[in-house]
Amino acid sequence: MAKKKKKNRPEPETLGLPAVGVESHAHMDLEDFDEDREAILDRARTCGIKHIGNVFLGPDAYEANRSLFDNHPEIFFLLGVHPNDSASYVPSQIDRMRDLFRSEPRLKAVGEIGLDYYWERVPHDVQKRAFAEQLELAKELNLPPVIHSRDAHDDAVAVLKECGFAGKPVLWHCFGSGPDFARELLDLGWTISIPGPVTYRKNDELREAATIIPLDRMVVESDCPFLSPEPWRGKRNHPALTGFTAAFIAELKGLPAETVWEETGKTATRFFGL
Repeated sequence: MAKKKKKNRPEPETLGLPAVGVESHAHMDLEDFDEDREAILDRARTCGIKHIGNVFLGPDAYEANRSLFDNHPEIFFLLGVHPNDSASYVPSQIDRMRDLFRSEPRLKAVGEIGLDYYWERVPHDVQKRAFAEQLELAKELNLPPVIHSRDAHDDAVAVLKECGFAGKPVLWHCFGSGPDFARELLDLGWTISIPGPVTYRKNDELREAATIIPLDRMVVESDCPFLSPEPWRGKRNHPALTGFTAAFIAELKGLPAETVWEETGKTATRFFGL
């Protein structure tokens, strides 16, 4: 039987991007990176990433893993109870998170929080309560929320509006919809994060959305270790691969890759107050 030919994938270093990029959403504290976390973070710097946003999925994860990044001042933090974890949510977690945010200047946003109707792991009313209470915390702390929404866009937008976030800083994490929904979010004054799947074949709706989102309202993300962009689809994702996402968006927009990299970096810097 003929041996399957190994796919020739270019490395992110070949993109030659300047050291001004911001990788807005990573899960570098997960065990997927336990064996090579330092090497991965070093590589991110080599590939032009100035800052990485690490997302802690709840206060327990933050308290257990925050020290992993003591020697990495380039990493800023996000903290929130994910909707798929909201079955175990109790109001006392808000008190814990409030104390953590007030004591840690590297915590820049409340997230990822929101609604997930895809997995149906948690009743919708339970998710909405946890979401709304964390939005109130974000308002109290004067920090932006970062939104996870899967198969729940109408309800997620409705909760955000009810909590007074129309026209306020909001980041829609891992955007995967088309241009109509992108326009709705832009009209509300919100910022949109584009992940690796924009590079996937047949993802025409997301590609069209990326062409109409202005760079001053767009950031890029890996959501690593998930959702690797082409040409690394199917492999473990990591921050350096975000450069391929930016380069593909640049191609869609008819711009140099360096322009998209720099401008989305500026947008993220402004949004998170880096």
